[in-house]
Amino acid sequence: MKTITIEGQLRTETGKKVTRRLRSQGLVPGVIYGGAKEINFAAPVLAFKSLLYTPDFQLAEIKVGADSYRCILKDVQLNKVTDELAHLDFLQLVEDKKLIATIPIKFTGVAVGVKGGGKLETKMKTLRVKTYPKFLRENIEVDLTNLELNENIRVEDVKDENLEILNSPRIPIASVVMTRLLKQEEATTTGPAPAAATATAPAAAAAKPAAAKPAAGSKK
Repeated sequence: MKTITIEGQLRTETGKKVTRRLRSQGLVPGVIYGGAKEINFAAPVLAFKSLLYTPDFQLAEIKVGADSYRCILKDVQLNKVTDELAHLDFLQLVEDKKLIATIPIKFTGVAVGVKGGGKLETKMKTLRVKTYPKFLRENIEVDLTNLELNENIRVEDVKDENLEILNSPRIPIASVVMTRLLKQEEATTTGPAPAAATATAPAAAAAKPAAAKPAAGSKK
């Protein structure tokens, strides 16, 4: 898995004044939690660029002084007025301790329903999982190959013995729906029979002569 290295400096002071001073120097404050102790640090704003502006799930190796911390990004705070990066929260990875992470979905294969003229619709881009650090990965693969027309792949269909998926099991991840063209073709194929054919029975009934009435005064 790709790891981004961030060189930071230890923060021993906290508060709004300190934070403003750091930002004036082009630094962004951050915190690392989840380990033996909480670490407050600051790093250049550009150091976080590769970690933030990507859809990929990545690890961060944060070096503060002589120590190094293997982490995942947990939260990003932006300035409400300027939209600039204001603060970052990182979770330190501890090998024997489970964590919760959001991992992107990678769809593989071509659905049989798409081959039959349907359209693929993806409903989710990520899955929220609970696992040990050693089982973290860049993405979770979901195979679409056997997905039929008008069917769904749901969260409960994703099986991985090393991941506990926390999303609701019945939520659809992807589906294949009918296109407008396919609906039109199906309507044409299963439409009503031609009018001439349906009119055959009434026409035959009209052609049948009516039963003759007995003449007046006749005896049975």
